[in-house]
Amino acid sequence: MEAAAEPGNLAGVRHIILVLSGKGGVGKSTISTELALALRHQGKKVGILDVDLCGPSIPHMFRARGKAVHQCDNGWVPVFVDQEQSISLMSVGFLLENPDEAVVWRGPKKHALIKQFVSDVAWGELDYLVVDTPPGTSDEHMATVEALRPYRPLGALVVTTPQAVSIGDVRRELTFCKKTGLKVIGVIENMSGFTCPHCAECTNVFSSGGGEELARLAGVPFLGSVPLDPQLTRSLEEGRDFIQEFPKSTAYSALMSIAQKVLHRMPALCS
Repeated sequence: MEAAAEPGNLAGVRHIILVLSGKGGVGKSTISTELALALRHQGKKVGILDVDLCGPSIPHMFRARGKAVHQCDNGWVPVFVDQEQSISLMSVGFLLENPDEAVVWRGPKKHALIKQFVSDVAWGELDYLVVDTPPGTSDEHMATVEALRPYRPLGALVVTTPQAVSIGDVRRELTFCKKTGLKVIGVIENMSGFTCPHCAECTNVFSSGGGEELARLAGVPFLGSVPLDPQLTRSLEEGRDFIQEFPKSTAYSALMSIAQKVLHRMPALCS
């Protein structure tokens, strides 16, 4: 059942994408950020909901640390990245008095905040809401899926790195998707080789092909590989728009290709 079309809830959100992984450190926040920027450059309005309550990275990656969340009649107003309000953000990072403060909460308090993020943020009209999740298959994941399920069919992007250890953990994330009825848009292999900033040659620092093999065995689409790129790393550290500033980079081509596949698959997946 879909939620009633009331102001301040998710009635104006057309598609919801959960960015998942069974392991920390694979770059979920990187993929969430760059996917939002790539979709923005395709003319889409995008929101990012950061439910990684213990490690909120999204405010930093959009150079939005220190910005405040305001109240309106319909709930919380998200933080807008630009004057056009093409990207909007919500994160626990905006609610902490000190950005270095540790979030030491038990499960019920985390669940309550996730439900409040879902019900009380006035997103308005969005083409895509990207949900950046914590590592693993924890209570926070279940709380997020349960809170979002009544509003729109959900699609999941599963992020891995090439190493065998990561592949094993992410395989369990695909099992989580199956058990909870989440439809998988596809698998993304992040940190897939290192792109030299001088000659643009890509070297496989770890290994290669693990993400594609995982997708094949799981029977889900493989959306592409994103290489390690110093320009991408610097853009994330400085909160800059990598998609706009580095259109000739290898990582740009990979990210735009992934965004195009998401645009193509998401409407069909959730129909």
